[in-house]
Amino acid sequence: MGQPRLQNPIKTIEEEPEDMGTSYSNKAALACMINSEIGAVLAVMRRNVRWGSRYVAGDDQLEHSLIQSLKTLRKQIFIWQPQWQNINPVLYLQPFLDVIRSDETGAPITGVALSSVYHILTLDVLDLNTVNIEDAMHLVVDSVTSCRFEVTDPASEEVVLMKVLRVLLASMNSKVSVVISNQHVCTIVNTCFRIVHQANVKSELLQRMARFTMHELVRCIFSHLSDINKTQKSIIKGSSALQSEIAVLGTDGINNKIENLSSNSESIRLVSGALASTITTDMMEEGVVQTDGKDAVSYDLHLMTEPYGIPCMVEIFNFLCSLLNVVEYPGLGPRGNTIAFDEDVPLFALGLINSAIELGGAAICNHPRLLGLVQDELFRNLMQFGLSMSPLILSMVCSIVLNLYHQMRSELKLQLEAFFSCVILRLAQSRFGASYQQQEVAMEALVDFCRQKTFMVEVYANLDCDITCSNIFEELANLLSKSAFPVNSPLCTMHILALDGLIAVIQGMAERISNGAFDPDPRPVKLAEYTPFWKVQCENYNDPNYWVSFIRRRKYIKRRLMIGADHFNRDPKKGLEFLQGTHLLPEKLDPQSVACFFRFTAGLDKNLVGDFLGNHDDFCVQVLNEFAGTFDFQDMNLDTALRLFLETFRLPGESQKIQRVLEAFSERYYEQTPHIFANKDASLLLSYSIIMLNTDQHNVQVKKKMTEEDFIRNNRHINGGNDLPREFLSELYHSICKNEIRTTPEQGSGFAEMNPSRWIDLMHKSRKSTPYIVCDNRAYLDHDMFAIMSSPTIAAISVVFDHAENEDVYQTCIDGFLAIAKISACHHLEDVLDDLVVSLCKFTTLLNPSSIEEPVLAFGDDTKARMATVTVFTIANRYGDFIRTGWRNVLDCILRLHKLGLLPARVASDAADDSDMSPDPGHGKPLTNSLSSSHVQSISTPRKSSGLMGRFSQLLSLDADEPRSQPTEQQLAAHQRTLQTIQKCRIDSIFTESKFLLSDSLLQLARALIWAAGRPQKGNSSPEDEDTAVFCLELLIAITLNNRDRIELLWQGVYEHIVNIVQSTVMPCALIEKAVFGLLRICQRLLPYKENIADELLRSLQLVLKLDARVADAYCEQITQEVSRLVKANSTHIRSQMGWRTITSLLSITARHPEASEAGFDALVFLMSEGAHLSPSNYVLFIDAARQFAESRVGQAERSVRSVDLMSGSLNCLAQWSQDAKNSILETEAVKVSQDIGEMWLRLVQGLRKVCLDQREEVRNHALQSLRTCLSGVDEILLPNGLWLQCFDMVIFTMLDDLIEIAQGQSQKDYRNMEGTLVLALKLLVKVFLQLLPELSQLTTFCKLWLGILSRMEKYMKAKVRGKKCDNLQELVPELLKNTLLVMKAKGVLAQRSALGGDSLWELTWLHVNNIIPSLQPEVFPDQELESNRGETGRSSVIGDIE
Repeated sequence: MGQPRLQNPIKTIEEEPEDMGTSYSNKAALACMINSEIGAVLAVMRRNVRWGSRYVAGDDQLEHSLIQSLKTLRKQIFIWQPQWQNINPVLYLQPFLDVIRSDETGAPITGVALSSVYHILTLDVLDLNTVNIEDAMHLVVDSVTSCRFEVTDPASEEVVLMKVLRVLLASMNSKVSVVISNQHVCTIVNTCFRIVHQANVKSELLQRMARFTMHELVRCIFSHLSDINKTQKSIIKGSSALQSEIAVLGTDGINNKIENLSSNSESIRLVSGALASTITTDMMEEGVVQTDGKDAVSYDLHLMTEPYGIPCMVEIFNFLCSLLNVVEYPGLGPRGNTIAFDEDVPLFALGLINSAIELGGAAICNHPRLLGLVQDELFRNLMQFGLSMSPLILSMVCSIVLNLYHQMRSELKLQLEAFFSCVILRLAQSRFGASYQQQEVAMEALVDFCRQKTFMVEVYANLDCDITCSNIFEELANLLSKSAFPVNSPLCTMHILALDGLIAVIQGMAERISNGAFDPDPRPVKLAEYTPFWKVQCENYNDPNYWVSFIRRRKYIKRRLMIGADHFNRDPKKGLEFLQGTHLLPEKLDPQSVACFFRFTAGLDKNLVGDFLGNHDDFCVQVLNEFAGTFDFQDMNLDTALRLFLETFRLPGESQKIQRVLEAFSERYYEQTPHIFANKDASLLLSYSIIMLNTDQHNVQVKKKMTEEDFIRNNRHINGGNDLPREFLSELYHSICKNEIRTTPEQGSGFAEMNPSRWIDLMHKSRKSTPYIVCDNRAYLDHDMFAIMSSPTIAAISVVFDHAENEDVYQTCIDGFLAIAKISACHHLEDVLDDLVVSLCKFTTLLNPSSIEEPVLAFGDDTKARMATVTVFTIANRYGDFIRTGWRNVLDCILRLHKLGLLPARVASDAADDSDMSPDPGHGKPLTNSLSSSHVQSISTPRKSSGLMGRFSQLLSLDADEPRSQPTEQQLAAHQRTLQTIQKCRIDSIFTESKFLLSDSLLQLARALIWAAGRPQKGNSSPEDEDTAVFCLELLIAITLNNRDRIELLWQGVYEHIVNIVQSTVMPCALIEKAVFGLLRICQRLLPYKENIADELLRSLQLVLKLDARVADAYCEQITQEVSRLVKANSTHIRSQMGWRTITSLLSITARHPEASEAGFDALVFLMSEGAHLSPSNYVLFIDAARQFAESRVGQAERSVRSVDLMSGSLNCLAQWSQDAKNSILETEAVKVSQDIGEMWLRLVQGLRKVCLDQREEVRNHALQSLRTCLSGVDEILLPNGLWLQCFDMVIFTMLDDLIEIAQGQSQKDYRNMEGTLVLALKLLVKVFLQLLPELSQLTTFCKLWLGILSRMEKYMKAKVRGKKCDNLQELVPELLKNTLLVMKAKGVLAQRSALGGDSLWELTWLHVNNIIPSLQPEVFPDQELESNRGETGRSSVIGDIE
């Protein structure tokens, strides 16, 4: 802070050189300059007859002493040249100063002398090393402030006054000003102020010069404050030096120095007297306390004569503050007080104070007396003038408070709270009676505060989170929100101001986010038990690690207390119980906690509090005493203390209750001020008397009022038998008469006015208040703050945006919306972000019913709608992680754009799937910026989706059949703006980048898509609804594919949606097409990556099997192709039986579809060839699928043959698995493996058996050959012996029976050449039997098996094909039978054995053989004959046993 040098403001008055301020290093030039000044003064003096004539010859002195001293100086100056610095400045200043102080000189002479002194002061001749510089500077000040001259005309008088100001300012601006004493600085300021006052009746130039000089003096003086040593003693005994100066100078017209102003001498005396009374102070060591002037004592002479510093600054600042006390000047009525009723002087004083604060800055806090003046005197006056009707004064007051906030807010916590509560919040709202100008100025001030980055945070931390303070942050936020609402009126300046304030607060929060150090989702505060909290202090108010959690806890307690207060107001008993339940009061109530609740909780019903405190119950009495103990009455007058006490509750009406209340008050007051009363009874009696006086004076029903003498007489001998001082009682009487004690205080509606008693209480509280928390630019508390103000802020900005018509206002609102979105996202406030999205979507006009003919052109012409649309999608792209229900509104906008054909071509494309991109070179490109005229005309035509995979249509649909007119330039421009807007939205990024969304947001996006698609209904739906459903399904499939790593999150909803579509669709359409193929695509893409849900994915394909027949038929070929691609790409990832069952089922149903069978069979061949993908879990499934292809008559027979080959070829897999099992498992598990393989083998031969019945000869015969191979080629397969019996019963015998039945019963047109088939079948029977004879003969049921074979041979022997016996069979059966018997004989299986009861096998065999070929036995067994003695009875019994 440097010292500003005065640039000569009145050079035009005197023709003086402009370079007088230059440095005179040449000593000769310096002497010449002084010589010229002497000559100038002498020349002006000689013009006057008085100075031009000589004295008579008899006189001792021929010339006047003034002229003689100047001439003497002229003789000496050239002699001093070599040692100029060693010359006492008094020697060359004194002659000029004598002229200035002489009352014989006129204004022109005095003016020239003043100019000479000014010129000398502005040279570098004077510095701190100059001899006797202190005395010289003091002499200059004394002489100039004692200037005397004769006035010849008003103009010359003003010139002298301006030069006086110039010299005084030059004295303070010079580098030797530091030697000027405190006393002389005060004298300079006092003189300048008097000239300021006198200038009110002078010219405008003098007025401006005087005020400018006063400002510069204050700035110059207080700019040194920061350089003063902090340890310098600033507490000085004594009173105002200014008062001493005025006392010395008197009140006779600026000390009678300006003698010509006799006409204004009365007003000058009044002003001087007023100043003398207002600046009379008693500077105590502990602070500044204003007195009536009777006890004032002078400053310590030593301190006042020291170089200026804190003492003069304190006096000057106190003097400036006293200028604001104009209404308190004693003896001045409205007419006599020229200052009190003129806004000019308060403005002038406020400007000086503001300059002092600006230059003094934070250094004021280092000096208790200056700080005390700011905290008490200054702020009390600011509170008073803050309610001024003058916008100029109010604006200056607000500027000073903003300055104070910047410089010393840590020392002004409660003062700032009072200013905002009693000034800003009252004036900014019309309901408190403020004029529009006041409202506007107050709102401007509030916005200025809001632009300070940490203001709102500190207000919240220091006030809203303090239990004993008001919720200023909430009030200010609500005020800004409400003031921004244009209620039934267009936008005005006030609305825009409030909007700027809101945006400033919000943007401050958004900027703090990047600074880190915040918890996005702070843990909720919980109170586990009651602990005394009213006076708890934080361990460290400077460390956020301590105070953040501390004040969050305090804020939680404060909120709960407000809820408790509401409960108390409804029912005091239940209210206290609620507080106990929330641990805000102890389980067992104690008087102190309840008293603190009554004392410090806002919003309590004061009637209920008064009734509780006045109750005679012992507990209530204890609470009353504790309640009184919470007050600090030290150094308070009795009436002030009583006012404060009774403001906190309503005094009960019953006399006993009143007495109890006043007893508690009196005891507390006497305890803290024992020097006033002899005992507490005296305090009680006088308090009661004051209450009665208050009722008497202010009750309209009392006609005869108590006089002062009555009051004094009523209070005689109450002070321990003695009288109280009459002056004391008189002061109390007049105080009560002028200012009523309200025994029925307001219930907290609105904002209370600041009265003297409340201010005194505030100053008492400020000494004990918690330290001020200074916040940095980190978002420690923004989560809690934003949660409070978010909803009204969104509403306010939305209303302004809705009513605004200016693009600048639009952009301001958009900036606010984006800041809100950023804060909501970073602090995880999803509900707020959803509300914001909902509000913004309304402004896009995309959700409005389309009642206009050309919605696209209208959209292009609507700047507000386009800006809102870009903002919505910007938020969706940037902060989509934290959008929840808002996705529905975003999708509504997207659907509207889709219907208008404005979406980019690949919004729903899967960005990760390059292989699926359309070969169309224009597909997927962004919208171009150039459109033909035909595009413009068709812009309102909704798009239609078509084609198998439902790709999007181009931007606009063309209809060449309709004639079109050329668009206007305005239409083209609107069109262009629309397209540019859509490009800025980057809508496709929402879905292509969905893989980066948080899980909760992604799930909500998917649900929103399902919701937007609507629930499919059976029957015909409108094309528009179907198009919407298809589009939403495309988007849903796109985000599903983009989020394969989180498919578990989305799968259930996606699957259920597709199920609903499948179940409700009975006819082919684009929706079912998209659903089915989307499902197949999801499975195809995700199977390689998500093995854990592979079964669920594959199971979902069963939906295809449930398609309506018409739907399935329409898409069967394409479905099969997709399944084929899926199988070929993911066969290694299908491992479960259920998965293969689904795949094989899908493939199987294609076997009978002409278009789909080929693709299905290709997939089957891929899977079964060489057994690459066969496994024990899917073996049977593939056998069944291959059988169905073999049985299918769709296509060529060759495919069925290939299918049979696939079945028979799978036998190698069984052999391999059997071999692997032998080598790798224990014997105990071998049986189980053998059984499993046997069952698979049995299913294989059963499948072949069914194909053996095929109508086509080549297929049938090939199946028999394959079956023969599978039955005979099982040497390497471990099969249980018992399985063969099942094989004969279920496969061979059944096949033989079915074939013979077909041959005998079916038309030859259906089954050709069945005879050959029967031959093959019979050969298969014999071959398998003979091959397995050794094993079969060991079975207990071998006889039954053998008889079954014989019976089939007999049947085939007798079979007739085409009505006649088959020659081939007639030849084949005997041969096969003979060979079989020979083999059985050779193996020893068939032989005659004598045994008890006979040989049943032998006898039964020949019994059946003889029925077939009677002569065969001798050929096979020539040495044996049939026993003739076997009777008919024995044969019957044997047959019965076998059966």
